[in-house]
Amino acid sequence: MEITKRGLIEPGPGIGAGFRDLAASFNLKTGSAGLVAAIFGCSGPALIVIGAAEGGNLTDGQTVAWLLAIYGFGGLISLVMALYYKMPITGAYSIPGAALVAGSLTVFPFDQAVGAFIMAGVIVLILGVTGLIGKVMRWLPMPIVMAMIAGALIRFGIGAVNAVSALPIVVGAAVVAFFLSMRFLKVVPPVLSALVVGLVAVALTGSFGTNEAGISFVLPEFTAPSFSFDAFLAIAVPLAILVVGAENAQATGVLLAEKYDAPVNAMTVVSGIGGILAGLLGGHNANIAGPMTAICSSDQAGERREGRYAATIVNGVLFAGFGVFAGALVPLILMLPGPLIGAVAGLAMINVLVMAFQAAFNRDSGYQVGAFVALIIAMANVSILGISAPFWALLVGAVVSLLVENQRPVGKPAAVSTGKPA
Repeated sequence: MEITKRGLIEPGPGIGAGFRDLAASFNLKTGSAGLVAAIFGCSGPALIVIGAAEGGNLTDGQTVAWLLAIYGFGGLISLVMALYYKMPITGAYSIPGAALVAGSLTVFPFDQAVGAFIMAGVIVLILGVTGLIGKVMRWLPMPIVMAMIAGALIRFGIGAVNAVSALPIVVGAAVVAFFLSMRFLKVVPPVLSALVVGLVAVALTGSFGTNEAGISFVLPEFTAPSFSFDAFLAIAVPLAILVVGAENAQATGVLLAEKYDAPVNAMTVVSGIGGILAGLLGGHNANIAGPMTAICSSDQAGERREGRYAATIVNGVLFAGFGVFAGALVPLILMLPGPLIGAVAGLAMINVLVMAFQAAFNRDSGYQVGAFVALIIAMANVSILGISAPFWALLVGAVVSLLVENQRPVGKPAAVSTGKPA
């Protein structure tokens, strides 16, 4: 498969076709994968945003507005992209971006940060409408992209192992249920079995957390943006790079690994629009999500690839609902133990990681050295000049491969390796 050269916005089956086939595509597996992705995105990442808001001395209303922006528009992105392309292109927001903003709010007043959020969306939109991202992705060798995906997502697998030591009975029961279900209960999604058994174990052991989120049900309070050059350099530019170089790159690689013809330009354009709209409400960016696209596009969302977009629809509805009722739901969702959430998300990534490793290190691909460099940079999760590891993994891996392997003539699109000898 190749990323083919098409128009500015790649054509898809259309929203009508997405609605028409949705009922036939929805099943227990798509529903459970969408639920797991939503729980993952509405728990730990929400806590990062809440912590950033507290560090910036935001009011409860401003915090709720921030959550409404990123979850509401993130869910809307899922619904639009999944229905139009009939692919599990899942929207959310940049989790590393939230961490970046957390540090910036100690320096910049929130109105300047909001202005920078909007400017970041404009940058991403420009990258999409110019078609630059599509051109870059056509140049990148797919083994290197797959190695970046493996390195970026391996933390979820490692997190599942660490979660066992953090909460042995609960997480151990969930892990055992996952593999037993995979072996003996073909009609039940293993990830759903893990989640249900884990929740039962939580109830039996009394491992639910306490309500410490500090947010009651309040109306959102919107902040008028102001624009400064310092905030543009410190927040807007790094945030835009994170969205494109981390979230969109991961999502694109995951979709390609699952043999989807990823609409790269459209994914970038919608991430730019999502960034602008979320910024207007006081949120840092709504965009295509890497990890949740991985969960919704994996075989845990069903054997039929063409039907897995239903998992993204489920995720989108739950995400948007979470944004609308954030003031009431955040304290409840954060009562779930973090190790269980991390373990279930890690289990859902297993087959995605296996396919990424196979595609990255196919012995006949000619990109093994570059792929290995991309893998270890992504695994190291380094941040240089405010830019996160996935961007550097792609850049350095491609440069190293060009220097020492030089397998692909300039301008030739990079094919996706299947992991099988030719």
